[in-house]
Amino acid sequence: MSGKRQMHLNAFMRPISIHTGAWRYPDAWPDANFSLPKIVELIQHLERGCFDAFFMADHMALLNMPFKSLRRSHTVTSFEPFTLLSALSMVTKHIGLAATASTTYDAPYHIARRFASLDHISNGRAAWNIVTTSNPDAAKNFGMTEIMEHDKRYQRAREFYDVVTGLWDSWADDAIIRDVESGIYSDPDKIHVLDHHGEFLNVRGPLNIARPVQGWPVIVQAGASNAGRQLAAETAEVIFTSQRTLADGKEYYADVKGRAAAIGRDPDLIKIMPSTMVILGDTLDEAREKRRVLDSGVHEDSCISSLSIALGVDASKFDLDGPLPEIPETEQGQTSRVNAIKLAQRENLTVRQLAQRLGGHAGLNFIGTVESVADGMEEWISERGCDGFTIQFPWVPGGLVEFIDKLIPELQRRGVFRKQYAGTTLRENLGLPRPENRFFTEQALAQRVAE
Repeated sequence: MSGKRQMHLNAFMRPISIHTGAWRYPDAWPDANFSLPKIVELIQHLERGCFDAFFMADHMALLNMPFKSLRRSHTVTSFEPFTLLSALSMVTKHIGLAATASTTYDAPYHIARRFASLDHISNGRAAWNIVTTSNPDAAKNFGMTEIMEHDKRYQRAREFYDVVTGLWDSWADDAIIRDVESGIYSDPDKIHVLDHHGEFLNVRGPLNIARPVQGWPVIVQAGASNAGRQLAAETAEVIFTSQRTLADGKEYYADVKGRAAAIGRDPDLIKIMPSTMVILGDTLDEAREKRRVLDSGVHEDSCISSLSIALGVDASKFDLDGPLPEIPETEQGQTSRVNAIKLAQRENLTVRQLAQRLGGHAGLNFIGTVESVADGMEEWISERGCDGFTIQFPWVPGGLVEFIDKLIPELQRRGVFRKQYAGTTLRENLGLPRPENRFFTEQALAQRVAE
């Protein structure tokens, strides 16, 4: 292994490509979001490329845009994450399986049980992406007329995290005995009743499944607002971010890791992995032409709606050929809103130009030859703008296969990416320790005996 910093790679796979024009690209799979055989083929490619994890975003409603716009989207149908990842665990051995689950519209007991089950089924490869869910239509699908206020969602999420991890710890690692001769299956002294009563949640416990293989599935979080950054610093082991420039990446990296250090966490045990789209060509011009063809598949119907979602306001009422007007604060996710405004200001884009960019892909891009893209990714790692990348493929299968077959060997040649998996669990491959069970440490057991 070289002395260079090693990068980690997650694959953002729900939707299979975030780019609105991906399904229309020449030779792309238009049905990739909803075809199990195709998804199996893709994840097996990723595993051959030694990717850390297959990462699934999720939505609790259709995107809050008019059906006229949604008719052009390839993301309106996709599988429920746990169902799909459980199936994929049966056709893979090493790659991590990361699912999004909402702390606003689900119950901690459900989340704890599902992720513990996935971790056992996959032999220790599960990860939980904690989201608070900002789509106002999601609230209406769960009996609420209004979305919960932004900071309150994060306060609930923090308590939710404590409950879920407490439920994972409700069984000692050696609580299951299975002594056939004595007839003792489990030791009741090694089962903890959580009995949580908090501001938002009341949960008795214990969980009705053994402690996960990894102790806890890996915790993933995407925090951009002040509340989000703090939650990430307190809880996350992998952070999914969206900085577009190295300067912004370095600022975020230093801020969140500084917050973590201030509360006693080891910053090196937090992996910051910004979303990144990579388009490769034998020349820069060829790569740019691929991007042009890709963007040409984006229709105005969907791109104006995408801008409206990002900003949390109806962008169709703006002068499309004028500059972006001042945007008021909304309960929309702050990451998308702030990033859209900064992009428009940085590149002096009209509303129409900004919409077209967001309708395709407006995040961090590496577009060029294998060598130039590897240079850019290596710079982000060496300059501590990130610890790796969450790759959003421009289209599938071609964009994904090119990444695996062309870019991965170059990163390996440079000594910045693994040639084989380090261990059998996702934690081992990310270099993360297995969490100690808070209820069954020597100190906790001694206190229990004393009581």
